[in-house]
Amino acid sequence: MRSKNSFANSIAVATFLLVLSAAPLFAQGARGPIMGGGIMSPPANQRPPGLEFVGIEQHLNAEVPADLEFRDELGNPVKLADYFGHGRPVILNLGYYQCPMLCSELLQGLVGSMKALTFNLGKDFDVLTVSFDPRETTEMAAEKKRDMIKRYGRANADKGWHFLTGKADQINALTKSVGFQYQFDEKTGQYAHATAIVMLTPDRHISGYFYGVEFSPKDLRLGLVQASENRIGNIGDQVLLYCYHYDPRTGKYGAVVSNILKLAALGTMLILGTFVFVMFRADRHSGQRAAHDELRRVR
Repeated sequence: MRSKNSFANSIAVATFLLVLSAAPLFAQGARGPIMGGGIMSPPANQRPPGLEFVGIEQHLNAEVPADLEFRDELGNPVKLADYFGHGRPVILNLGYYQCPMLCSELLQGLVGSMKALTFNLGKDFDVLTVSFDPRETTEMAAEKKRDMIKRYGRANADKGWHFLTGKADQINALTKSVGFQYQFDEKTGQYAHATAIVMLTPDRHISGYFYGVEFSPKDLRLGLVQASENRIGNIGDQVLLYCYHYDPRTGKYGAVVSNILKLAALGTMLILGTFVFVMFRADRHSGQRAAHDELRRVR
């Protein structure tokens, strides 16, 4: 009996020491990236000729104007506010419908990532594709929408993906609010621009940027959960968001080592605590049984 008590006491001491060793981790707090403004591209005076005004300057937590006016793919006049306030996050995609390469590749990459998600477009989140070319028409927008909705292939997706066109001043106000910089090349008749999507909260605030033409489904899911302010997703997503924070320098989610160590310490303490409880219960039961046997022998 004494050996069992000694063993249980050793476990209790080990648990106490583990709590002490984990305490500094909880005192440190999460060391996530700074959620301030970041710049994807170098300053304008350091960019190549013809690309002085091309890049993305992050405006994290900034609010996108609600009263900007556009036309949807059916030619109906709409305001940006019409696509918010429904409790769903919004992916903003800026490009132009006659783009010969990058814009189409981005849209196809976005479709591929969305198809890998369990979230459904139009139910859990929305997408706004806005042309920054004021010369483009609603017919172009409608044609692009038909193509993308067909590629996505899920029911009712057309209710959640909107393709807009607009006047130059409204377009400029939107692109400026999210830090999207581009310029027109007179020689080629095309636009030089960066490729990225912008994650927006249901109340029109910028929560993140993802760069490139292909997007990790994991990052996209976490970005939507974070932008939704936890209205979508599950407990697993919350754990991942605790361990992975958005890094504005890379436009991706990276591991936060201190938070991972915290969870590991908690898990270890829980296992040890359970083991100590079981040992004490077993020891108590053994003691009661020995006392009962001793009483029987006396009788």
